[in-house]
Amino acid sequence: MSPSASVLPVELRQIRRRFGRKAVLRGVDLRVESGEIVALLGANGAGKTTLFSILVGLLQPDEGARCFAGAVHEDIGVELRRRLAWLAHSPQLYGLLSARENVELFVELAGHASTKAELEPTAVLTRLGLGEVVERPVQTFSRGMAQRVALARALALEPELLILDEPFTALDRSGRGLLAELLRAEAKGGAAILLSSHDLDMVAGVVDRALMLDEGVIRSEVAREPGEGVEAFRAKLAAM
Repeated sequence: MSPSASVLPVELRQIRRRFGRKAVLRGVDLRVESGEIVALLGANGAGKTTLFSILVGLLQPDEGARCFAGAVHEDIGVELRRRLAWLAHSPQLYGLLSARENVELFVELAGHASTKAELEPTAVLTRLGLGEVVERPVQTFSRGMAQRVALARALALEPELLILDEPFTALDRSGRGLLAELLRAEAKGGAAILLSSHDLDMVAGVVDRALMLDEGVIRSEVAREPGEGVEAFRAKLAAM
């Protein structure tokens, strides 16, 4: 993949994955376009995190294809990884490092050869309401503050694809509102966003489409209609 190539749209085709005798994913099809925010809903154990891990290359599928910009990728190479951002359910930060150092380390590990614009760590942390604590060790942060640092790290390379596993976890009301605003801005700028969440109120206010994953398959899908309000869309989500 050339440095200027896009990864979008992203598509998973008939993804299957077993762990021992248990079939976790049983033929999942999923597609996310540039500028789109899509929610993957489902109960705990439905396979959402496994699917996300396959999408970012942490796991390999037993069967199926992982496609970026129409091309099948059996492996996720360095050039492709620079264009993806993965926020796990746990922040996975280095507690002894400051917020700024955590973001800087991520950018460095992403590779110096990247030609993509990189957001200055203090700027992206300030964008997430952490401007006054950028030099504090992360181990002194609350769970919600740590979540914001993890989000800043995910945004640092201005990724084309954001995969977020329960991003609203531990955020207070203002933090959830800030994140929703930020995700809409990223999508408006052309990023594709795939997230999971049990918070239907936040999902209803942010996403364009939602898919229901149940026992390893997509059971249903709903899309926001033009002009549809949050309450009406939430009712559709609740009925999935």
